[in-house]
Amino acid sequence: MDTAFLYVAFICAVAFVFDFINGFHDAANSIATVVSTRVLRPMYAVVWAAFFNFVAAFGFGVHVATTMGKGIIDESAVNNEVILAALIGAIVWDLFTWYLGLPTSSSHALIGGLAGAAIVQSGWQALLTSGLIKVSAFIVLSPVAGLFLGYTSRTLVSWAFRRSSPKSTARHFRRLQLVSAALYSLGHGTNDAQKTMGVIAILLFTNGYLGAEFFVPRWVILGAHAAIALGTMAGGWRIVKTMGMRITKLQPVDGFCAETSAAVSLFGTATAGIPVSTTHTITGAIIGVGSTRRLSAVRWGVTVGVVWAWVLTIPGAALVAAAVRAALLLVR
Repeated sequence: MDTAFLYVAFICAVAFVFDFINGFHDAANSIATVVSTRVLRPMYAVVWAAFFNFVAAFGFGVHVATTMGKGIIDESAVNNEVILAALIGAIVWDLFTWYLGLPTSSSHALIGGLAGAAIVQSGWQALLTSGLIKVSAFIVLSPVAGLFLGYTSRTLVSWAFRRSSPKSTARHFRRLQLVSAALYSLGHGTNDAQKTMGVIAILLFTNGYLGAEFFVPRWVILGAHAAIALGTMAGGWRIVKTMGMRITKLQPVDGFCAETSAAVSLFGTATAGIPVSTTHTITGAIIGVGSTRRLSAVRWGVTVGVVWAWVLTIPGAALVAAAVRAALLLVR
């Protein structure tokens, strides 16, 4: 094997490590509600979520992967060092925010990493404005959509079950929450695993391993979903506490409405090829569900801290990636 092939293989391995950390970091998205409502014990919850993260590989296409591979930075600015720096920037940001217990977006960390590394490589013209505008718009739109759907679904469920006893309602929704948790994990897998697929595919394409046409190989699809599923099984308990317990108090019916609302939003954006944040979407849904009781049911101080972390994710990861790319330039 030549050195160039081994270098590409190494960067692919780093990409799968990022996907593992993505699953580890974002495990809270998939399991926080089902754990905090005590529908499943933590260990069973992560296995349940990990299974559906992996199953998502078999039916939702690669539209998001294509956007990540060709829609964020210009292909002329892409080389091995840019991709490596982007991945390291995203990994460092994910681990930093995981340590602080902040549910930030691994997707936006990767996008920020790509942007920061590409700017150092080729200047600001390396950025594709249309793709970045789309991503930036959905930093706002995805939590708003989650909030609206969460509020609406919880209101409709309250009206539909207005004559049922709380005990009977809780019993029904403890079972239904298993379904909603599975749906959300499918949405999480199909969105977040695809982002790493896109990065690996553009790496292979620019090194001549895909031929003349850009596509996502089957082994990349399966590898990315396997990595994110294993990461989910490892769990990210610091963030679980923030998502499932600190933002608002959840009952099984609340968990069902939040997860189902977020899943609907994620399926829609995945079909459209928009790389949204699963973290933003489920957080918005949880806030929407909590708001149906009263606005004070949401701990807005915690929520404001989370939003600040969202705002800082892309520039924070971009700075780390830019520093790594500059260091690699010095080394070479």
